[in-house]
Amino acid sequence: MTERTAVLEQEHPRRRTPVDQPGGGRLDLTLGLLRTARPRQWVKNVLVVAAPAAAGELFSPSAFLQLLIVFVLFTAAASAVYLINDARDAEADRAHPVKCRRPVAAGHVPVPVAYAAGSILAGLAPAAAVVLCNPLTAALLAVYVAMQLAYCISLKHVLVVDLAVVTAGFLMRAMIGGLALEIPLSRWFLITTGFGALFMVSAKRYSEAVQMAGKAGATRALLNEYTTGYLRFVWQLAAGVAVLAYCLWALEEGGIAGTSLLPWRQLSMVAFILAVLRYAVFADRGTAGEPEDVVLRDRPLALIGLVWLAMYGLAVADW
Repeated sequence: MTERTAVLEQEHPRRRTPVDQPGGGRLDLTLGLLRTARPRQWVKNVLVVAAPAAAGELFSPSAFLQLLIVFVLFTAAASAVYLINDARDAEADRAHPVKCRRPVAAGHVPVPVAYAAGSILAGLAPAAAVVLCNPLTAALLAVYVAMQLAYCISLKHVLVVDLAVVTAGFLMRAMIGGLALEIPLSRWFLITTGFGALFMVSAKRYSEAVQMAGKAGATRALLNEYTTGYLRFVWQLAAGVAVLAYCLWALEEGGIAGTSLLPWRQLSMVAFILAVLRYAVFADRGTAGEPEDVVLRDRPLALIGLVWLAMYGLAVADW
């Protein structure tokens, strides 16, 4: 280094990115990748136990191990989508007051690294499922990744289709555990889960639309195309269909009384309907954000959910 170069370096030191920092660069990059994978969203993947729980095949050691594998694989697939999405939207996120803090937008994770990590996970999850689970599980994971990437690229800008894709993501989570354990999926299970997911997704969109009403720069450009009246109609319709399907399951022939001490299937309808009505309070107020946040933040709703789980478990166990 010449004397002149040294003087210039002292006057205008080169700005180091987190990856350039000695010692802590790799750690910062790893933490940045982990943050980009959205660990808070991983709780949604617990839905993989839904179908086995509904069939009463949740507690055998082999089923537990298989579901743990499915949870990890689905988490990897979902993380791949987040990584690729943030890499694709890096420039737009830098202009956003909140999203600019995301690791890729903030420069903590280089865009090529995010693309590479996402691509590896997107290919690895279905491939591992072929070996560790079965072809149906692998196919569902591959379809999930393809659908979610299509959503990131273009489908999130298409009216109604955006709601359907997000809803399908929740439904796939609920289905994949049953596919991995080769459990037949009940029509009532699919209808209740699908419309229950649509209820929560549209309630969240409605809340976003209410909160952004009259403000410029909505967090989702498509919100400007929806009306709050339409989104209200969607979540009310979805809630009604979910409740109806659940009640038909609870009252269908063969589910009445049985050998149980009490008609737990029928009694669980009360808790299920109360949970939907309680959740609808937040939807109506325009404060229904992420479903897991709504449930964990409201103690009465969480308690109703636990009561429903207990009744549902007793119904499945036929106590």
